[in-house]
Formats: sequence, structure tokens, C-alpha cells
Amino acid sequence: MADTTTFNYYLTIFLVATIIAILLILWIKQRKNIEALQKQLSIVENKLHEQQLSEMDYKLNPHLFKNVLNTIQSHAYQTYHSLNSLSSVLDYILYESKKKYVTPHQEIDFALSLIEIYRIKLSPLFDLKIKKQMRENEPLFDQRLMAPLLCIDLIENAFKHADLQSPNSFISVTFVFKENIFSLTVANKISSKTPLKKERQGVGTDLLTRRLDVIYRDNYKLDKFVEGDVYIAHLKIDLLEHKAKMLAAR
Repeated sequence: MADTTTFNYYLTIFLVATIIAILLILWIKQRKNIEALQKQLSIVENKLHEQQLSEMDYKLNPHLFKNVLNTIQSHAYQTYHSLNSLSSVLDYILYESKKKYVTPHQEIDFALSLIEIYRIKLSPLFDLKIKKQMRENEPLFDQRLMAPLLCIDLIENAFKHADLQSPNSFISVTFVFKENIFSLTVANKISSKTPLKKERQGVGTDLLTRRLDVIYRDNYKLDKFVEGDVYIAHLKIDLLEHKAKMLAAR
């Protein structure tokens, strides 16, 4: 009787150990399958993001070319003074904008050149304020973490919808780069004129949001609001957090 009890005891232990071993093997295989699927999903997501960004770039660059050239053409008498800025902008569009990332330094320089081109639309007395608050010695200032052409939409909208005729009208553009955070704030007095409706609306606003969602996800904030007769847009990107997630995804 004792032998039978001992046998049953060890048999039970053996069966339990076997079941645990089988479950452990199945768990390991399942984990490997999940990891493989996650890698495949990551590859598919990256390809989808690249495709989305490629489609966005296709829409963005012709749109920007058209606006820049229209500005130059409509103010041909001042073209000579804007050639340097135009050259910088075109170089950036043709070469740097094809890259996935540029440095914050490059993007800000591009935006400043773009503003100089749009400046020729304005009266010499128009109040155009450009402010820069940048810590250029911060490491991320010259690292490729900025998606190119992010500044276009906010700057273009200010020149497009500002009240350019009123004596107290203004456009204010402020660039800030400190503590590895890029910020752009654009404000303008709203024109009282009813904007002309176009058959084909611009793609800038929706495109900017889509690009930011795809590239920066939770690491950016875009606010647009009206205070009185002033329209304000504020973009903030945490490049340090974005870089940390880029490194973790490798």
C-alpha cells in the first residue's frame, strides 16, 4: 500500500512537471511568435508612414513652389532684393526637403528666408516682427530630428489672412529653441475682408497635422486660437523625447 501511495505521489509530481514544461515551451513559442508579429507590424507601420509622408511631400512641394513663385512674380520690381532668399528656399526645397529629417538650425534658417520672400508683399511701414530665442549650443540644435518644411503652413497662413492694409496691423513670428524643445509662434491681425472662396482649397493645414501625427505622435502640441482680432498659432515639439523614442524603436 505504501509503495502504491509513493508511486502515485511521484507520478503526480512527474505529470505536473510535464504539464508545466509543456506550458512553458508553448509560452516561449507563443512569445517568439508575438515578437515576430510585432517586428512585422513595425516594418509595415514604417512602410506605411514612409508612404504617407511621400504622398504628403508630393502635395506639399508643388504647393510651396507655386506660392513662392507667385509672390516673386507679383512683385517683380523687388525681385532683385529677394534673390538670395529665393536661392536658399529653392535649395532647401530641392535637396533638404527630400530627407526624412533636417536639423532645427536648417529649418529655422529656411523659415527666415521664406519670410524674407513674403516680406516683399508688405509696405515698408508694415509691422513685421521676427523674434529668435535660441540656444545654439544645445546638442540637438544641429541634429537631424526636425521634419523639413514644418514651418510653412503657419507662416503662409499669417501672410495670407493678415490685415495688410490697416495702420495697426501686424504679423509676429517667434522661433524658440531651448531645453531641446522647438517652438514656433505666429500671430497676425485678422483681415476684416471676407476671404475669396477657392474651388480647390489648400492642403497646408490638414497636411501639417497629418505629418505631425505620423512623425511625432505624442511629442508635439499644435494650438490655434483667436484672441479678439488676432489669430495665434503655436507649435511645440519635444525633440529630446522624440529622439529617445527613435532610439528605443531601433
